[in-house]
Order: sequence, then C-alpha cells, then structure tokens
Amino acid sequence: MHEKIAALIKRAAQLDFTPQLSVPEVKEFGDYSTNAAFAIAKKKLMAPLDAAKDLVTAIEAANLGLFRKVEARAPGFVNMHLSDDALRAELGSVLEKGAEYGKGMQKGKRISLDYLDANPTGPAHLGHARGGFFGDVLANILAFSGYEVSREFYVNNARSSLQIRSLGKTALGRGEEYKHGQLLRLLKKQEVAKRLRDMADEGEAGYYVASLIQKENADFLKKKAKITFDIFFEEESVYEKGLVREVLSELTKRGAVYEKDGAVWFKASAYGDTEDRVFVRSDGAPTYVLPDVAYHRDRLVTRKFDACIDVFGADHHGYGPRLKGALQALGLDSGRVEMLTVQTVRLMKGGEEFKMSKRKGVFVTLEELIKEVGLDAARWFFLEKSLDTHMDFDLDLAKERSQKNPVYYAQYAAVRAANILKKAKFTKEQLDSAKLAGYDAKVPPLGHLKEAEEFELIKQLVRFPETVAQAAAMRRAHELTKYVSELAHAFHLFYERRRVMEDSAETSLDALLVSLARRALVLGTLVVFTRAFGLMGIAVPKKM
Repeated sequence: MHEKIAALIKRAAQLDFTPQLSVPEVKEFGDYSTNAAFAIAKKKLMAPLDAAKDLVTAIEAANLGLFRKVEARAPGFVNMHLSDDALRAELGSVLEKGAEYGKGMQKGKRISLDYLDANPTGPAHLGHARGGFFGDVLANILAFSGYEVSREFYVNNARSSLQIRSLGKTALGRGEEYKHGQLLRLLKKQEVAKRLRDMADEGEAGYYVASLIQKENADFLKKKAKITFDIFFEEESVYEKGLVREVLSELTKRGAVYEKDGAVWFKASAYGDTEDRVFVRSDGAPTYVLPDVAYHRDRLVTRKFDACIDVFGADHHGYGPRLKGALQALGLDSGRVEMLTVQTVRLMKGGEEFKMSKRKGVFVTLEELIKEVGLDAARWFFLEKSLDTHMDFDLDLAKERSQKNPVYYAQYAAVRAANILKKAKFTKEQLDSAKLAGYDAKVPPLGHLKEAEEFELIKQLVRFPETVAQAAAMRRAHELTKYVSELAHAFHLFYERRRVMEDSAETSLDALLVSLARRALVLGTLVVFTRAFGLMGIAVPKKM
C-alpha cells in the first residue's frame, strides 16, 4: 500500500522525487500523510499550504478509488484517508499471497552481516545476547526483503592475542583470569587434559581450548537460542593466509603508516579519526584492529559483497573511524561498511538492578536467562528497544504469564486467531445457500466487512510490507515488535467486539456472508502474525 500511494502521488503531481509517507499519530489526520508539498513549494517559490492544496487536486484527479478523502492541512501536509474498497482489496492481496505477503524484491544485492562475536573464552552472556538476537532477526528481515545475506561470526581466536594467551595460561595452570565453570568442566575431560600436558606454549594452549569453547557456544546458539550463522570466520585464519601481512604491506606502499617508538602507526587522523592509532606494537604484535581490517578487506574484495554490516558491542564505541579510515587508505569505499553499536543492558529484578561483574564471576549467561524466562520472551525483550538506546531487561515482567507481558499479549492474539479458524466451520447447507447468492468459495465476500474494528485491523495488516521494508532499510529490527504489538491490539479489539460465527446454525444469508468475510479477515491476520513472528524467531504457540 505504501508503494502504491507513493507511486500515485509521484505520477499525479509529476514529481521528480519519490514522496515520503508517514502514518499520523492522530487518526483524524488520515491513514497516511506526506510532506511532499514543502519540497514542491521550495522549488516553485510558493507557500507550502498552497502547494499542498494543488497536490490534493492532483491526487484526487488520479485517485482511482484508493482514497475516500484527501485534504491539505497547515502548514503544508497532505493527509490521505484510504477507502473501504482499497482496504478490502489489499486484504484480498494478503489472502492471495499468503506467506509471501510483504516480501521484497532486492535481487542481486549481497550483504555480509557480522554479529554477536562473543569471545571464545567463556559462555555467551547478556552483553552478547542483544546483538546476537538483533543480528539474527536483521538477517531474517534482509533475506525476506530479497537480499542475499551471509550470516557471519568473527571468532577472536588469534594465537598471538592477549586474551587467547591468557586463556592458555589459565588452562595450563599458570593463571586465574578465565577460571570459570565452562573451562573447569572442559579441563576435567581426559582427552583435553592429555592434549594440554603436551603443550607448553600459552598461545597454542589457548587456541586449542578456545576451539572447544567456541564449538560448545556455537551449538548452544544454534540449538537453544536459535541464532544461526553461515560462516564462523576465524581471526587466526587471516594470519595463516597472510592477509594481515598483505594489508600492512599495502598500507606501507600507500604511505598510510609510519614508525615511531618501535611501533607501527596508522595515520588515522588523516582519515577522520581524532588521532593516529597503533597498528603494530613495539613487541611486533598487531593490535586487534589490523586483523579486523584484513577481515573486512576479504569481505569487500575477495568475496565481493556489496555491503558489510557489523553489529559491535558498546565497548567498540569510537572504533569506526580507524577501521573505515584504514579501508579508505587501502583504496576501498568505506561507505560500503555500516557499523551498528549495541548499547548496554541492565537486568532488573524486583524493581532493582541485578549487578553483574565478569571480573567477580557474577554474571548471567544467555543460557541461564533462556532457562529462566523462555526463548520467546528473551528474544522479544531484547528486540523491542532500538539498538542504540540503553535498555532494562525486566526479569519479572518477562516471566509473567499475563497480558501485561508484551510477548504473551501478542502470542495470545495469534492463538486466538488460530482457534477461531479451527471453530469457524460452515455446514454444506450454509455454503450452498451462499453459493446460490453468488458466493465463490475461492473469493471471500469481503464487501460484507463494514465495521470500524474490521477496517482498523485491515489497516494494520496492510502496513506489514512497509514495516519490513523500513526495518530492512534503516536496520531497525525493533520495528517488528512495535508492529506486532499494534496488530495484536487491533485484533484483540476486533475479537472482543465482533463475532465471527453466530451461535445458531440457522442464520440469515447476510449474517452468513459476514461470517465468511470475517473468517477471511482472521485468516489474513494469522498469515501476517505467523510471518512476523517467524522473522523474529518467535513461536506461535498452539495453545495458551
């Protein structure tokens, strides 16, 4: 519907741009609104309200039944009210396309999406969960929009890195930093203990233990958290393949690095950063950004992705300029790389913050959280806030089985819809009488939908494609939870005020046709619920 309206306005007013549309917060202002008149007014040197009135005239002339009312509103907005027939027709499209409704057509565009990236030194915790669920859902949204998506996990397992050497030091009994339950359990295995006895190098021991931890974590993410990946790209591989050496050599040739105090510095300040950055320390060990540059070069050059999206943790704040600057110094288009930063999460219990400290060993793993609140609640609560805002995870609310819990409220609406369809059975006599009246079983009598609650529900259904398109374009996975909440509200209202089936089998022909139309509306609603929940990785329960 969004695309239809934008195309109609562009064609009717002969615009050289695609007008932006929004959904007014106040219902009296219409179903859609555009500010295109402001751009027209600026170009034609006229008052915005006059431009809006001219735009209304042009839209009305090309209406074709899409709107029941179009009006100009100060200071220059054009508000549009959809016609009942247009809404019924779009419901017909939902029923016709089924699970494909809302699917995009971004064919041929390839995206490498890197997310979660939990270090292979311990289990995934809440700090990883938000980015992990977000990345998984964004990948679903992009794929449904028509993009070819590679879901990637960058494994920070370089033998030379400080964290892997520290992990190896702990595994060899020489340190305490990573002495947690998962590692201690692995060290009790005879095979692991035997392998470590034959190792002396801390980097080698750390790499070996990290591979075991990574395998366990990957299995958990796939089976229990339902977070999937296509590629686990090992940081160690960029060293083994010589990619780090190639990047450093190329930066040197291009004059983008220099030596100072025995270290190699990247001229980051020449590429938009606040200061130059060390790429190779004085002891010869690369900083973590250098292999990351090699990884991005591999994605852009070797594997030829059109775009790379990185979902970084809050600890990567300010990391973008040096990474993008290095790519620019290599002659690459850094605009093909998008960096999204996950803000911090507070776990709230009993109205107070549950303090977590990895250093003190007091932190909640993702596995523990899923066991406590369930996977569906965990995914929903992490998804419902914009990624760039700090969030509080209300543990008590997530566990509550009532309509106060937003995921319960939404799932309950879908279950209600499914139950209606199970019970909405019509006798042969009823269908025969409807057929005599011209009813075609393949074409529901949607003309009998006339009530306000019915149209409000259809309006929510037709906004699904534009919600998905916006979520994909703006990388805003939380738009889905907002949308499903509004759809659930509209459906609950319809359910409470309008009956789909009459209690008596002996009903009038008109009442029968209304029931058939409402059953079709409920079916369309369940189709959209199922697709939206599927994109979020949340189940539609069979009963609640």
